[in-house]
Amino acid sequence: MSGRLDGLTALVTGAATGMGRAIATRFAGEGASVVCFGHGGAKLDAAAQAIGGKAVHGDVTRQADIDAALAICGGRLDIVANAAGMLMPDTPETVTNAIWEKTLAVNLTGAMMVCRAALPLLKERGGAIVNVASVGAFNASPDNAAYAASKAGLIAYTRTLAYAHGPDRVRANAVAPGWVRTPMSEKEMDDAAHANGTTREAEFSALTRRIALGRIGTPEEIAACCLFLASAEASFVTGTVLVADGGGRAPVRGRAA
Repeated sequence: MSGRLDGLTALVTGAATGMGRAIATRFAGEGASVVCFGHGGAKLDAAAQAIGGKAVHGDVTRQADIDAALAICGGRLDIVANAAGMLMPDTPETVTNAIWEKTLAVNLTGAMMVCRAALPLLKERGGAIVNVASVGAFNASPDNAAYAASKAGLIAYTRTLAYAHGPDRVRANAVAPGWVRTPMSEKEMDDAAHANGTTREAEFSALTRRIALGRIGTPEEIAACCLFLASAEASFVTGTVLVADGGGRAPVRGRAA
C-alpha cells in the first residue's frame, strides 16, 4: 500500500459486507481513518475492527443515525463513499409502491441525506464523494425497475453535486459496477437458479458469456476504482461515472441475443 489517503478521514456506508466492506478495507489500507456506517450488526463490528476503524450502527435514511456517524468522525471528514444499497426483484407492471419507495429510499434518498449532512465538513478542506451506482442505470432489465431508477437517479444527483460544489473544492463522482461477486448478487443467482432449475454457479457462469473479460468482478476491484476517485490522483476528476463492468455492455462473441 502506498498511503494515498494518509491522514484523511473517510465515512463508508454499507460497510458490513460486499463492496462497502472492500472499500472500507482499501481506504484503511491506504492510511485513512475509516468510519463504517450502516446495518450489519456483528458483521459491521467485525469489518471495523479488522481495519482499526469505528463502527456506527444505523440507517442511511434516518437523520439521527447519520448525525451520529458524522459525530464519530470527530469534526473532520475528507471522503464519503456511499455503498449502502438494496435490490428487490420487480417489473414495471408488478412493482409495488412499497418496493419502489423502499428501494429509492435506501439507494438514492439515503445517499442524498448522507451527502447533504456531510457537505459542511467536506467543504472545510475540500473533499471527495464517491457514490456506488450500477450499470443497471444504463442497461435495461425487465425485472429491476426500482433498482435501475434509483441508480440512474444517483448518477444524476452525483453530477449535480459535482457542479454545485466544485467551487467549494468538493469533488463528486460515481462508480457503476457490473456483475460483482457479493452477497446481493449471490442472492440474485440463487433466485435465478431456483426459477431455472440450475445452481448458483451455473447462473454465474452463464453471465460470464456476456462479459468481455469473461468473468465476474470482485469487490476489491470496485474498491480500487473508488480509491482512485477518492484520492488526489483524481484531483481533476469530478462529475463523472466510472463504469467497471469488465466490458459487460460490449457486443462480445457468444453474447446472448
